[in-house]
Amino acid sequence: MDHVPEQDAGAGTWPQPGRGTNQSGMREHNERLVLTLLRRRANLAKADIARETGLSPQTASRLIGTLESEGLILRGKPQRGRIGQPSVPLSLNPEGAFFLGLKVGRRTTEMVVTDFMGRILDREKRLYGYPDFDAVMEFARGSAAALCARMPAGHRDRVAGLGVAMPFHLWNWAAMIGVAPERMANWQTRDLGAELRAVLSIPVFVQNDASAAASAELVFSRKPLPASFLCFYLAFFVGGGLALGNRLYTGATGNAAGFGPLLVPDLDGVIRPLIDIASLASLEQSLQQEGCDTVQLWRAPEGWDLPQATLEAWVRRAAHGLAHAILATQTILDLEAVLIDGWLPRALLDRLTTQIRADLDAIDMTGMARPDVGAGTVGVDARALGAASLPLSARFLVD
Repeated sequence: MDHVPEQDAGAGTWPQPGRGTNQSGMREHNERLVLTLLRRRANLAKADIARETGLSPQTASRLIGTLESEGLILRGKPQRGRIGQPSVPLSLNPEGAFFLGLKVGRRTTEMVVTDFMGRILDREKRLYGYPDFDAVMEFARGSAAALCARMPAGHRDRVAGLGVAMPFHLWNWAAMIGVAPERMANWQTRDLGAELRAVLSIPVFVQNDASAAASAELVFSRKPLPASFLCFYLAFFVGGGLALGNRLYTGATGNAAGFGPLLVPDLDGVIRPLIDIASLASLEQSLQQEGCDTVQLWRAPEGWDLPQATLEAWVRRAAHGLAHAILATQTILDLEAVLIDGWLPRALLDRLTTQIRADLDAIDMTGMARPDVGAGTVGVDARALGAASLPLSARFLVD
């Protein structure tokens, strides 16, 4: 992944990661603070880090020495040309830590391993008709073992945790997935995170899949983000993730911004749940009615060979529903930006984003600010990367 751009002043810039403390007992917090700053602004010198964090030069120097000895940061080549000692730029070590990310979907499950910078190094994937709990559990155990076994020996003990991105309340969607409810009942009575913690020797974190996609933007975005934004992720079902004040907001039960049940008008003015309008499930249904092979939807997001008229009709429906979902959200939250991402070919995602902006132009938004609407920067791997960001954030970052 490319280095993060440096911060500029004003709206739409990288958020300041906070201030440090020189008091004893705060070393771990200060280490996270330094790592967070270097993630957002690479190639800073010790003096820059001390100034940005408010730490004394002595404290900053000790922290940098510790992080360097732990293999988490790297020294660059001294930069000469200034008065005094040459400046030595510091950056995160991509091999400083590694993370596993498990994405559980309605048609596929996938496990990735990433480095400290969020680059996906390896992956395992399985397609299925529906997410059977035991099958997902078996896949997760086997994939974690296989991915770690393929890593260089010196990297395996640097795997810092597993994150799981999955739809919450999976058992409620059995009928829409097309299976008998009893086949999904285990998701209501069993805890995937707890069972994985029992069999793996690393920390395990669980997050709603669409919220995890928003987490991927917060941690790995390739461009500066405003303090508050909404991220729609379109997969089998549409979902959302919400960042408020530079923090992921998940709500009381972890299901905030779950936009599926939101009622919006369709193209005919009929009020329907957004999940019926802007999900790939509705595209799959249209394609099945035309006798098309729909398995290709879930193999990979690129290379779809599908009727353009059907895709265009779905884009019009989905964009119209999403524009009204943005309208409803903006009346309450007054967000600065909305990101659109999903398991879609990039060209189709760009077409959808353009249509959403056009539909917003046709909506009366008097009395509210219109948010910037654009495509997400992480892409189709946002859920898996978001899952991997969970242990990274828990161990190495501050909010």
